[in-house]
Amino acid sequence: MKKRQALQWGFTVLGAALAASLMTACAPAKTEFKSVDITGAEYARDFKLPDQNGQVRTLADFKGKAVVVFFGYTQCPDVCPTTMSEMAEVKRQLGADGERLQAIFVTVDPARDTAELLKAYMGNFDPTFIALRPETPEQLAALAKDFKIYYKKVEGKTESSYTMDHSAGSYIYDPQGRLRLFARYGSGPQALLSDLQALLRAS
Repeated sequence: MKKRQALQWGFTVLGAALAASLMTACAPAKTEFKSVDITGAEYARDFKLPDQNGQVRTLADFKGKAVVVFFGYTQCPDVCPTTMSEMAEVKRQLGADGERLQAIFVTVDPARDTAELLKAYMGNFDPTFIALRPETPEQLAALAKDFKIYYKKVEGKTESSYTMDHSAGSYIYDPQGRLRLFARYGSGPQALLSDLQALLRAS
């Protein structure tokens, strides 16, 4: 009797182990992103700012697209043009899916970055890229706090020759408008391309 009970118990354990392994095999594999996964973060949820054409934009305008948001300024000597050039290259490499990518540049220097200047600057990279411009210093400060980005004016030799220190990473949203990733500056276009392909495939 004890032998039969032991045998039944053994089959029960074996069956449970087999069921568990089958469930594991059927579970979708977790995507390994190149960027920092910040899914579920309680910040950088949205914005409401005019673009270079004067149209007020929010994340809801881009539903169905993966959105990459970068903060910078047009007179930035290296980080900003490099980042925007990489985004243009990524859009090209996405092929037909490039239409499902929206790059957004938010200026931290609205005093000098007029709508006309931002329009010309976006045209240097891709005509579909959008630039957003806070209308007041208070609006910029509130936005920076919400997005946890840093910016600081660094005085130059003349009143108008100042530069801006600023955060250099990008926020990435999936096509449902959810914040998913933070891409560090210097990661390169291939890492961004891989992450965007994964987000677009999953949508």
